Amino acid sequence: MSGSTFGRLFCVSTFGESHGPAIGCIIDGCPPNIDIDQSDIQNELDRRRPGQSSVTTPRKETDTVEILSGVFEGKSTGAPIALLIRNADQRSKDYSTIKDVFRPGHADMTFQMKYGIRDYRGGGRSSGRETACRVAAGAVAKQVLNGMGISIIAYTEQVGSIKAETFDPACIETNAVRCADPLAAERMIDLIESLAIEGDSIGGAVGCRILGLPAGLGDPVFDKFDALLAHAFMSIGTVKGIEFGEGFGAIQMTGSAHNDAFTAGEGGISTATNHAGGILGGITNGEEVVCRLAIKPPSSIAKTQQTVTKQGDATDISVTGRHDPCICPRVVPVVEAMAALVVLDRLMVQRSITLNA
Repeated sequence: MSGSTFGRLFCVSTFGESHGPAIGCIIDGCPPNIDIDQSDIQNELDRRRPGQSSVTTPRKETDTVEILSGVFEGKSTGAPIALLIRNADQRSKDYSTIKDVFRPGHADMTFQMKYGIRDYRGGGRSSGRETACRVAAGAVAKQVLNGMGISIIAYTEQVGSIKAETFDPACIETNAVRCADPLAAERMIDLIESLAIEGDSIGGAVGCRILGLPAGLGDPVFDKFDALLAHAFMSIGTVKGIEFGEGFGAIQMTGSAHNDAFTAGEGGISTATNHAGGILGGITNGEEVVCRLAIKPPSSIAKTQQTVTKQGDATDISVTGRHDPCICPRVVPVVEAMAALVVLDRLMVQRSITLNA
């Protein structure tokens, strides 16, 4: 299947289906002699795995990662790194009743129309479970970036109409929704749990900040840094929109209000504000990269919906099984992983352009 590889120099290919024996990824292009800590990879997978709390799917997957190649005595060798995650708690029988029915909001119909065949067990390649492969690969990229002083923070900004009013990064991993505002987090959890009882789901927004980036990443005209991030984020099935800096808020701003004035000091040239979100002309300017993603409500809900069969006959459907009432908490590590893949790939591309060691 095409479309399963991402990146130019730091390339990641994912494989496997939601209800197959295993999923995994191949990383090609990881520099040699990088410290690769398997426990760090596992920690990132634990943040994404199902069954974490009352606001996530109860499917129980340990998501235990196995390193099959490319790492020797804790260091990358320069050879392709193969990471495997075995599926342990799939219940394919949960999907047998809908194998000939298209679920609203899912990729069932489009996959059927494109390939003439589809894996109806959890959606196959269109399942959100594929993102575990991205998180594993992103964890490797993060280990490289950490040595460069670059960090990536994602968090839930909004669930339904409930918005975070404060930002304390230390709070993100202390609540079930991964919100940087502990008071808003409590209200978000109450909303998600109440909708789950009703058999429904809710969307939200996830913020992402990239700190420590040098100026100069991103290439005109088609490989702008924000364009590449947008590509990466929009490849996550649940993401339906993205904005950088002020984003759509810029619609109501004047140029004089939106422009970030330049200042010069001991640390070099910087901007007094960051309405652009750290990117000018598609190239990083050395400021914090700030973006916001719109996350759709999970499509698998117990409420009865109207649909059709593969033959076009009208029918009703209620999706049974184990599903997330809100995906924001579990998409946070996926967002960080995709950002890490873009950043590391662009750093490697930039070094190939300038010939810097």
